[in-house]
Amino acid sequence: MRDLNELTRFTTFAGVAVLTLVSFVLMLVWSWWFVIPLAVFAVLTGMGVYDVTQTHHSILRNYPVLGHMRFFFEGIRPEIRQYLIESDQDEEPFSRDHRSLVYQRAKGQEDARPFGTRARVYDAGYSWVTHSVRPVHIEDCDFRTTIGGSACKKPYSASLYNISAMSFGSLSANAILALNTGAKLGGFAHDTGEGSVSRYHKAGGGDLIYQLASGYFGARAADGSFDPEKFKATATLDQVKMIELKLSQGAKPGHGGMLPASKITPEIAEARGVPMGIDCVSPAAHPAFSTPIEMMEFIGQLRELSGGKPVGFKLCIGHRREFMCMVKAMLETGITPDFIVVDGAEGGTGAAPVEFSNHVGMPMIEGLTFVHNTLRGAGLRDEVKVGAAGKIVSAFDIARALALGADWCNSARGFMFAIGCIQAQACHTNHCPVGVATQDPLRMRALDPDHKSQRVARFHKNTMEALGEMTGAAGLDHPNGFLPYHLMLRQGDKSMAEGNDVYEYLPEGYLLDPKAEDHRGNKLRWERARAETFDRVD
Repeated sequence: MRDLNELTRFTTFAGVAVLTLVSFVLMLVWSWWFVIPLAVFAVLTGMGVYDVTQTHHSILRNYPVLGHMRFFFEGIRPEIRQYLIESDQDEEPFSRDHRSLVYQRAKGQEDARPFGTRARVYDAGYSWVTHSVRPVHIEDCDFRTTIGGSACKKPYSASLYNISAMSFGSLSANAILALNTGAKLGGFAHDTGEGSVSRYHKAGGGDLIYQLASGYFGARAADGSFDPEKFKATATLDQVKMIELKLSQGAKPGHGGMLPASKITPEIAEARGVPMGIDCVSPAAHPAFSTPIEMMEFIGQLRELSGGKPVGFKLCIGHRREFMCMVKAMLETGITPDFIVVDGAEGGTGAAPVEFSNHVGMPMIEGLTFVHNTLRGAGLRDEVKVGAAGKIVSAFDIARALALGADWCNSARGFMFAIGCIQAQACHTNHCPVGVATQDPLRMRALDPDHKSQRVARFHKNTMEALGEMTGAAGLDHPNGFLPYHLMLRQGDKSMAEGNDVYEYLPEGYLLDPKAEDHRGNKLRWERARAETFDRVD
């Protein structure tokens, strides 16, 4: 009996083999129309023969033909979950509620919700903005902040909401063109990502933030080192408004990368300044500097080569002491960046090792609060503007970041949704179904840059108007007035806390005052930090 039960594993295989024979006989004695089922069952029988003889998949060897159903359903599992199973509030990584909000604002559709909130307002983690009984009506929602310190000759008036770093190569040509044209229409900035300035950025005509990462694309010598003259040629383009030195990104901090030769097209090679047919390596660390002081001197060099444009850096906070090393180098050299962009561990990427995405890097809120308070403690906060990036798609996301110390916000995936991204999470496969994250010409042609650029500009405009309404509801006349006490946070079923108690602004200059009280162990880290080295000094 046991042997009989074991043989049932081959029932499907035996069945298609028998049906192949039956179809063949019926074709000969009855009708040639049976050639169709004969062909189908013959293919399945051949598949079964292969399954029982191959050695790579145990499931197929034990369950020939039938075992393929397992791989089929595994392949469509993400789509089944997204469309049929997950709730509107499940964040994997963005909830349907958030995606729908972006789609509606990008299309200019009604974004109101009937019947009240679906958020669990009594669950831990829920947060809200406090409102005033004397709300303010704001007419002009083109909110801006001026970026550029005392050493900057060409400060930039930036929108409070801009497109975060996404490279040409990671995104398609049509996606880059749609994003940049939308930025031009809406009057906000577009970060190039580390892939440098491509012909599609230039064609859009929008303001650019030129990101310089460890691969020095657009400013790269033949040996991969930094080339000052090539950098100058790119950085002095009228379209480039700021320079961003990338130290790390939230989704994979401390991780380098390689663009295989097979993926380098002539257009990508042109933008990045790399040869065809050779793997292009981005090291994990910058070759141009190795100490905090050298880093500040490099920032000073970039500012001079760019003609005095704002220069800053982007990072995800790791060792907090290392950031303090940078701040000490600012004080010692007198060279300060014009801005710092804080990315969070929740940030996006085309592809990253799971361990890095899940377990390396500080989340944006904690990283932003730390950077803001460290600059305050060193007396540099007024000199350096701070940007925030990491799952910022709604007006509340922006208001919260501003309240916690940011001067402006960037979003990558929010604007990807605006041009049609459906969160298929196939960015690394070159098979993006909507033509956003692919270099396949047939797939990218589905994305019409003219139409999608209008959606980009509309999403930005409607989000800024929503921010204006939220700002007015809080009794403020500009979003830069948000402070931690405008936030409330649910800590448990029966407790809530004011943002000022959880994310308080620490005193100006306290890190420099030996008599000042320590806060959260920051003075101990400050004492261990050195401008001369990133190494820990006990």
